[in-house]
Amino acid sequence: MKFVKVLMVAGISAALLAGCGSNNNNANNAAAPAATNAEQTDAVTTASIVNQVDAFKSAVSDKGNWIVAILNDLTVPDEVVVAGEFHDKGKAENAIYRKLALYAQDADHNVTATYTLTVPKFTVQSENFRVQGGTVKGDVYVEANGFNLYKDAKIDGNLYFASEDVKATAKIEGTVTGATEVK
Repeated sequence: MKFVKVLMVAGISAALLAGCGSNNNNANNAAAPAATNAEQTDAVTTASIVNQVDAFKSAVSDKGNWIVAILNDLTVPDEVVVAGEFHDKGKAENAIYRKLALYAQDADHNVTATYTLTVPKFTVQSENFRVQGGTVKGDVYVEANGFNLYKDAKIDGNLYFASEDVKATAKIEGTVTGATEVK
């Protein structure tokens, strides 16, 4: 039973990373290969595919990954800070980019589930940070340029920008249920 669960997590991880443009040569995307024992499962949950509070906070930190995905609804009881400079697909030659994937998808890139990240305060300090799929439930504070709330994402709370200049660089395609303002 444990082996089946490990294979299922590895399969979901591989499908999600494939759809997000994973690079199999990149150590940050080491979650893509199939896991064969419980120790490798722990490595999967602490890489960019997370389902626990501590692993999530580590993944979005300045020592984390360019893409972070959750595998289920997740509640973080305290503030989360997204920090650090990362590049698309984890390659230094690519554009500065970071992504929070609040969804799962199949091999054909069809979204199969969306998730909710519940957090009292979510502070974005990483440039060109995108929230895609699912919902961030709580207030989001954007301090970096290039924030993107993708069309299939939602903020169930307020969206605050550190300045008018930061707000001017944002692309809000998704839904914000509360206020959107400079604060």
